[in-house]
Amino acid sequence: MPKTILITGSTDGIGLATARMLVPLGHHLLLHGRNPTKLEQTEKALSALPGAGRVASHVADLSHLSDVAALARAVTEKHGELDVLINNAGVLKTAETRTRDGLDIRFAVNTIAPYLLTQRLLPLLGPSTRVINVSSAAQSPVDPKALAGQGHRSDLEAYAQSKLALTMWSRSMALSLGDDGPVIIAVNPGSMLGTRMVKEGFGVAGGDIRTGADILVRAALAEEFAAASGQYFDNDSGRFGSPHPDATEQRKVDGIVRVIEAVLAEKTGTGAERP
Repeated sequence: MPKTILITGSTDGIGLATARMLVPLGHHLLLHGRNPTKLEQTEKALSALPGAGRVASHVADLSHLSDVAALARAVTEKHGELDVLINNAGVLKTAETRTRDGLDIRFAVNTIAPYLLTQRLLPLLGPSTRVINVSSAAQSPVDPKALAGQGHRSDLEAYAQSKLALTMWSRSMALSLGDDGPVIIAVNPGSMLGTRMVKEGFGVAGGDIRTGADILVRAALAEEFAAASGQYFDNDSGRFGSPHPDATEQRKVDGIVRVIEAVLAEKTGTGAERP
């Protein structure tokens, strides 16, 4: 049966490659991007693929928390159902590192935006649905002050902390929701794949991007992931494995989730919960 699948950051990189694999299978794809022209071109190209199911698109800048909330509202109002959410959009290196909400853009896009989007879409996400959070092999201990927008971090430092924070809340939310919520899995799609992020951040061509897309398609659809909520899949090793130790230390996980909730309460006035 065709599934309704939302992929953030689906106009290039792993997100686009994942969409290209899913569309010919007849699934209903909800694309996301922040450039309206590029998004429209992507929607047209994917819709023209043989066997394509329905393709729709939504514009949002995930560095703006108000846009994240608006995206959740639009998906809910226009589609009314969702089987898979792939939180793929990510940022490593950019000219402007501070968002209009006063946050480091890596934490805003890589950690806080997917948390807010997932929470706001929970009414659509029942026990048979999945949330796939694109993590990374690059993970380092999270400074709560940096997560809250205080101080300055280097590009790679902020990125690695943001990806660990994402992995931490993935496990926390999965355990909190239990059998009543969606399957939530953090996935490292593979190191140094040939995305624009890798090319701009590290100056190398990178590996076959389809490696990352293939594991995201599996995580979204395959039976092997159906009972894996709260787990971490490392595509470098090709198996479920252990993330950074901090991701399983409950005291630290709880602290990071509290910071995310506090940031959302301050910046949005309502927190992550669906109003």
